[in-house]
Amino acid sequence: ADFVTACNVEEEQYSERVYIIREGETLELQCLVTGHPRPQMRWTKTAGGGSDSQGKLSLEGGTLKIENISRHQGGRYYCKAENGLGFPAIRSIRVDVYYLDKPVITVHQSDDEAKEQFYFERTVFLRCAANSNPPVHYTWTRDREVLAEGSDSGVEIYKPFFTQGQTKILKLKNLRLQDYADYTCFASVKNSCGIRDRSTHFVLNNRTAPPSVKILLDDPVVVNPGETITLVCKVMGGHPFPTLRWLRLEDEELPRRAIVKDGTLTVPVISDDDGGTYNCVASNNVGNPAKKFITILVRGLRKGRFWITPDPYHNEDNIQIGREVKISCQVEATPSDELQFSWLKNGRPLKSSERMVITHTDPNISPGTTNLDIIDLKFTDFGTYTCVASLRNGGIPEISIDVNISSTTVPPELSVPKGQSQLIVREGDPVDLQCLVSGKPKPIIMWSRVEESGQTAALAPTMPDGSVQMESYDGILRIYNVTRKMSGAYRCQTSQYNGFNVKPREALIHLVVQFTPTVKPVYTEVRQALGRAFSLTCNLLEAYPAHHLQYEWKLGSRLLTVGQFSDQSHDTSYHVKALNREGYGEYTCDITNEAGTGRCTFLLTGKAYRPEFYHDTFNALWQNRPQVYGFKLQWTQMEPNSVDRIVAYRLGIRQMDQTRWWEQGINISGPIQKGQLLTYNLTELIKPESYLVRLTPITRYGQGDTSERTITYSGEFHCSFEEEALCSFSQDKLDEFDWIRQSGTKEGTTYTPNTGPSSDHTGSSQGFYMFIETSRPRLEGDKARLMSPIFNINTKSVSSSSASNNPTYCFTFYYHMFGKHIGALNIFLRLKGQMLTDTLVWSLTGNQGNYWQQARVNIHPTTTFQVVMEGVRGSGIEGNIAIDDVTIEEGECKDSPSNSENLHSVNFIF
Repeated sequence: ADFVTACNVEEEQYSERVYIIREGETLELQCLVTGHPRPQMRWTKTAGGGSDSQGKLSLEGGTLKIENISRHQGGRYYCKAENGLGFPAIRSIRVDVYYLDKPVITVHQSDDEAKEQFYFERTVFLRCAANSNPPVHYTWTRDREVLAEGSDSGVEIYKPFFTQGQTKILKLKNLRLQDYADYTCFASVKNSCGIRDRSTHFVLNNRTAPPSVKILLDDPVVVNPGETITLVCKVMGGHPFPTLRWLRLEDEELPRRAIVKDGTLTVPVISDDDGGTYNCVASNNVGNPAKKFITILVRGLRKGRFWITPDPYHNEDNIQIGREVKISCQVEATPSDELQFSWLKNGRPLKSSERMVITHTDPNISPGTTNLDIIDLKFTDFGTYTCVASLRNGGIPEISIDVNISSTTVPPELSVPKGQSQLIVREGDPVDLQCLVSGKPKPIIMWSRVEESGQTAALAPTMPDGSVQMESYDGILRIYNVTRKMSGAYRCQTSQYNGFNVKPREALIHLVVQFTPTVKPVYTEVRQALGRAFSLTCNLLEAYPAHHLQYEWKLGSRLLTVGQFSDQSHDTSYHVKALNREGYGEYTCDITNEAGTGRCTFLLTGKAYRPEFYHDTFNALWQNRPQVYGFKLQWTQMEPNSVDRIVAYRLGIRQMDQTRWWEQGINISGPIQKGQLLTYNLTELIKPESYLVRLTPITRYGQGDTSERTITYSGEFHCSFEEEALCSFSQDKLDEFDWIRQSGTKEGTTYTPNTGPSSDHTGSSQGFYMFIETSRPRLEGDKARLMSPIFNINTKSVSSSSASNNPTYCFTFYYHMFGKHIGALNIFLRLKGQMLTDTLVWSLTGNQGNYWQQARVNIHPTTTFQVVMEGVRGSGIEGNIAIDDVTIEEGECKDSPSNSENLHSVNFIF
């Protein structure tokens, strides 16, 4: 990866790097990957991943980009590249995010007794703390004079051991008059990553005191829904003047409509959800913050319910004349002490008497309940009884609950219709679970799932709507789209309230959901050569019922084999000993149970996989003709041994602005190996047109999968010496010795210490470069010349009348000149006229350091030309010179550097 905007990239043990960046800046990590086929790249981060929520993150072309990086996004990032060959390449880098928050000074004393002269003759601690990375360094000043340990006998400066160096305490022992002063704490990370120092001031005087506050309302505050409530918190003391905040308990947020201003909290149009305890907090960094609580009660009545208790002294659940009956009503009220009840019979007020006793429970002990005891029930007592709940101070609608008492009032009974205790249904169908309920008044039915044996409460099954319990007024639970997860036991039971005060009745219904077999693979393509054996396997993942499962294999419509699964088997396979042409086609395996069929589908084909173009191929090849260019098409064949031998490729080529394709065949003489690089030169391509190239492998089976790529003329020649052909570079036969092609991992080459590179210019030890070996028998002054291919200039831009109109080309290359005996590297422009002329256009001598540097040279040929790169041996063996990545392109060099300018960047190469 190429790390560009880091504050600093440090080596950390061996090959690991630390990338340091300032918080708020943009992190950009680039993964430079080599390999063929083109590797797939993925960025990950330990403990969190590259997609942390802080900051904007993007991944493009192997580049990880995080805008506005936060401190929480530091950590170790990994770039992983894999292409199916060998082991994946993985490199990591630790990102360290630097930041420095403004320090905070808090003031404490050794004695908590508050008096007028709060800090007189006491020990005072000024604590300075700041969050930072790297660890912060603190400096204290008093009235601009730096305080240091030992500079004042009345002052101690130390770090508490438990804060890991992020806090610095200034201790003033037995406060003196000179200690009343302006103190400043400076926090510094020593300009790391360009982070400037930050500071905070505090003025200590004899008025310095911790905060105290008061809320100007009695607790609790009772309001009606829809009203506006204003809570006023007033500062009663403290210096410096405290700041005020309003909070809710349990870290709840303030209501969205709430308005806070200068300690006043206003909540307009208050609702039940806004009730609760509110906290006013005053702080001035002296002592501990002051807190005051107040509770808001929003008036309301909720959850009205009733139940009937037959005579508790007789073991009967029925209501009978001459026995006792109790009617109970319960509501929740806020505030509970304002709750009041009244009773009506057939719409007329009812007062407590000897035979009809009205009692109320203490609302402060339990939710408000009222009871009406009817002693010695008479026929005239049948009727409608209404309990009415209200709040004493009004403003809230009453709650009325009607209870009918008659000769037909009977307790509830619950049952399941005959034959309905177990229901069998197919997945996707609707189903009704029904419980018959009787009784007057008729209770609400509650439906729930029954936990299966071995199931923990955390994994208890839920109802179809995701809840734990569902209500039903008609005793029916309707499920419109049954899934396999809904199988199991369902319980229906009468609710505890809105009925008799008797033990809830309940019943169970078992729901059995049948579903078609789930199989794998649902669809897959299989490629196979003629004459080979192969097997197709269909795996059974899940089915209900899971017994008596049948399987059936077909090729197209032709039945191949049938059978039945045993109870222990989970798959079925079809085997072919030798594939013939009739064996190609679509194979299906159907696995069937009572609910339906699951199908595995296999498309068996002899098609060759697609070719993969070699992505490191540079664009145009220069030719010794001005109007045309060529291109070396290179590719590997994906999985060449999976199918029959590829005998040829069909090559199609089309100019981008035209519709006509030109096609030709490329014959292949022998078998292709996996990873083998295939080459075909395209010629007669017209400058500067682009072309679409299509390549299709051909086997005995026929055409395989096609790959396409676009070829664009760029006016550029590039050579990185990765191939032995050296891009048509050649050695001069008249020089004393030759340039050598070399990589950092190549063995067998004489190695001279303290000279020459250990890798190519990208940092890759697998990459190649050219170098001169200056060990014996080389002598001082010996020359090695490497000559480029012959280039034809663009004659359309040449004017015979003006030499200044000659075309300009930019010649670029990387060089490595390290060693105390370095001689010279010379670049000549060789013009091909009636006679050869060599002109020196660039030269550099002497040791340039152990790193690669780039040179760019403008050349102005007037006719067909070559570039000659000459290495000259110096005075000793430590004089190896290397070159890499040579480029010639039309036009002047952009931002042409001086010969000595170091353009080497930090690379993190896979």
